[in-house]
Amino acid sequence: MNITSVQQWIEQNPILAQALTYIGVLLLIVLSYLIAYRLVGRALIYFAGRTESKYDDIVIRHLKPGRISLYAPLFVIYYFAYLIPSAQESINQGVLFVVLWLTVITFNALLGALNEIYESRKSFSGVAIAGYLDLIKIVAYLVGIILSVSLFTGQSPLGLLAGLTALMAVLLLVFRDTILALVASVQISTNDLVREGDWLEVPSYNADGDVIEINLHQIKIQNWDKTISVVPTYKLMDSSYRNWRGMSESGGRRIKRAIHIDLHTVSFCDDEMIEKLKRFDLIREAVTAKLEEIEKGDSIFQVGSETIGTHQVTNIGVYRAYIEAYLNNHPAIRKDMTLLVRQLAPIPHGLPIEIYAFTITTDWIEYEAIQAEIFDHLLAVVPEFNMRVFQNRVGGEFKVLPESVRSLSDTSNQ
Repeated sequence: MNITSVQQWIEQNPILAQALTYIGVLLLIVLSYLIAYRLVGRALIYFAGRTESKYDDIVIRHLKPGRISLYAPLFVIYYFAYLIPSAQESINQGVLFVVLWLTVITFNALLGALNEIYESRKSFSGVAIAGYLDLIKIVAYLVGIILSVSLFTGQSPLGLLAGLTALMAVLLLVFRDTILALVASVQISTNDLVREGDWLEVPSYNADGDVIEINLHQIKIQNWDKTISVVPTYKLMDSSYRNWRGMSESGGRRIKRAIHIDLHTVSFCDDEMIEKLKRFDLIREAVTAKLEEIEKGDSIFQVGSETIGTHQVTNIGVYRAYIEAYLNNHPAIRKDMTLLVRQLAPIPHGLPIEIYAFTITTDWIEYEAIQAEIFDHLLAVVPEFNMRVFQNRVGGEFKVLPESVRSLSDTSNQ
């Protein structure tokens, strides 16, 4: 069979020849996709799996080799569109439209891969670039829309772009949230206000937890109960929020809690009490120094004909000195940060003795353990100073109090 005989057969059977041609083109389209997927898609997956770097794996996962392989059958369709002269122009436009948007989607997928690679680096500090990448994606979609309209209308893309300026007011209204989110994202990134991994507290959205994602339109916060709160990016700039990053970076977490002492048990220390308190190594020097000060007459005040100050040592004062000495000797309390034991104004629930100090760790579990250990000790040692912690009285309360504190309470109530 030669070329002449084939041409004669085609002239004798035009419909059958045309059908065979269409079938052949269809098989070529399928075959081109399979070859492209095998040679390109599988090859990319294979080489990515052979390398030690994880970055190429991220790129391949976002690109999706099956999607890239679609270019091959689209080019075949475009090339053989002349076989259908009446629909050639429409087929070419349709193919170019699909190629255009396939390119836009692939480009945006590469941007997503770039963001994941950026955040997976060991040097990643939490400063997100997702907002900027989202802006580029929006521009890519707008370019795709303009080129699509130009493709089907035959008008110049520049002419369409100039025409869009007349619709700027409408576009500003439609993309209002996007524009606000863009401005907020630039402010957040430029001023380094929020990073991924920060502990963020946004009371207006009942959000309190770690920031797990920052993008152009929203910030995702995983609350401590493992629920997810979504805060619009631009709303964050209008809301009051607290970022605990400073605490984490300082290396110390604050303890600010008060012990409420029953005012009825605050008193001067007699000789017996002073000798008892001298047994505590932490405050022996403080008590001795106070007594020497009193003996010099520095703490004696004249009120009428009576002298007040024979022993100007109070159990509450010694207790404060004990707390300060205890904290200064505690290995889990930072000495290079504020360490303060102060007496606040009396309230109906007693006399608050507040502790203001910082632990050596910011880990939540360790912090709570250190705080509990400190207050376990300080609450248990209160009766040693002939005082009691304020507590609303309930039945049987005085039956379990130490004898010294119970006698003080009974005397004060007489």
